[in-house]
Amino acid sequence: MGKRYYCDYCDRSFQDNMHNRKKHLNGVQHHRAKKAWFEHFRDAAAILYDEQTKKPCRKFLQKGICDFGHNCRFSHMSEEEMFNLRRQVEERRRREDTEGRNMPERSIEEWLSRREKKLIALSSKGNKKNKEDSEDSQVEIDVPQQLLSIPDLPPSLLPPPPGGWKVNTEWG
Repeated sequence: MGKRYYCDYCDRSFQDNMHNRKKHLNGVQHHRAKKAWFEHFRDAAAILYDEQTKKPCRKFLQKGICDFGHNCRFSHMSEEEMFNLRRQVEERRRREDTEGRNMPERSIEEWLSRREKKLIALSSKGNKKNKEDSEDSQVEIDVPQQLLSIPDLPPSLLPPPPGGWKVNTEWG
């Protein structure tokens, strides 16, 4: 049957060859699906700004539906939705302002350099340590809030649990 190419944006697969892939990647359906995917991650403030600059869609206001859908250059948001979006943006700004005032100002670069120094100090003690010694000398996790405030971080970017990661010493 041959190799198949799966497009995550369009949720479909097809036989993988240069002609089919090029045709798919340049297709209107793929471009719309890709745009919709990235729209999902847009910041509320950016969405609010875009919607405020658009005029309301007459067809959407009259009939409740627009032939152009998400590709319409006019706004499909009601006054209530705009109000809720404005409130959400203001709440986020207030929350960021209060977090910024409560935290001592530290840069990520400063945190990285301090962390590197601690790791070098720990590694200079030698590789032959017993389990209790290694647990006592764990690097204190003091991650800046700027890094933790990013929503939906993948597990690989989250800080390790308080006890550290469990290491399997058996090779199978």
